[in-house]
Amino acid sequence: MTETEVVPPSRKASAGEKDYTFMKTINLMEMLKAGVHFGHKKSLWNPKMAGYIYTTRNNIHILDLEKTKGKLTEALSFARDVAARGGTVLFVGTKRQAKEEVRRAAESCSMPYVVTRWLGGTFTNFRTIQRTIKKMEKYEKMIADGEIQKYTKKEQLMISREVEKMKTFFSGIKDMKKLPDAIFVLDTKYDHIPVEEARQSKVKVIGLVDTNSDPSKIDYMIPSNDDAIKVISYMTTVMAEAINEGRNQMQQTIMTQTEGAAVAK
Repeated sequence: MTETEVVPPSRKASAGEKDYTFMKTINLMEMLKAGVHFGHKKSLWNPKMAGYIYTTRNNIHILDLEKTKGKLTEALSFARDVAARGGTVLFVGTKRQAKEEVRRAAESCSMPYVVTRWLGGTFTNFRTIQRTIKKMEKYEKMIADGEIQKYTKKEQLMISREVEKMKTFFSGIKDMKKLPDAIFVLDTKYDHIPVEEARQSKVKVIGLVDTNSDPSKIDYMIPSNDDAIKVISYMTTVMAEAINEGRNQMQQTIMTQTEGAAVAK
């Protein structure tokens, strides 16, 4: 089977569908080359994903890329609008193959991220998490200022070890002083705990949903392979681009308002 054999047919927006606009055109061929369309084995499927499956080849479900394109455009438009309002989108990807791509993309659009084990209570016990982060920042300042030298060598070693441990979990969210407006999850089945905490905390969930996953818990679901590194790289990149587009819109709005206020004076 070649990849070009499974390109789904084109589909026009039907009456009643929302018209989502996004500056970057989502290219079907780019998604095809990345392997976005490859689902899981037919025996592992979740029936709720039936509407997004195009066909089955060699006992593997193949996703309908036209429907993926529509859902991806909707998700990117939402993320862009969040950023345009000055909001925050937390990137989450704790699988081994996702970590570096998630970190890279989040940093490229100045958004927080979690790439190590999700600590239970990150959302539902947010105040406690914030106290721990403040403790980490206090220790980091002590080390930077040399204040740590007043402690014994044993105490210095204990503090340094504790800081390194806290940095492992909190370095990506230390600047997140309030709950984010949304989370972007690269594998909603694997990282199901942050999805559940987001739902409990009324934080919108954007996420990749493979053929073995439940789309009903995701506010902005993107039917997609969620394992391949090329897919993860593609999805994190377009998400970061959408967010940067929104941030640029916000800056332009601020500049326009500032210029208007100056003229009024």
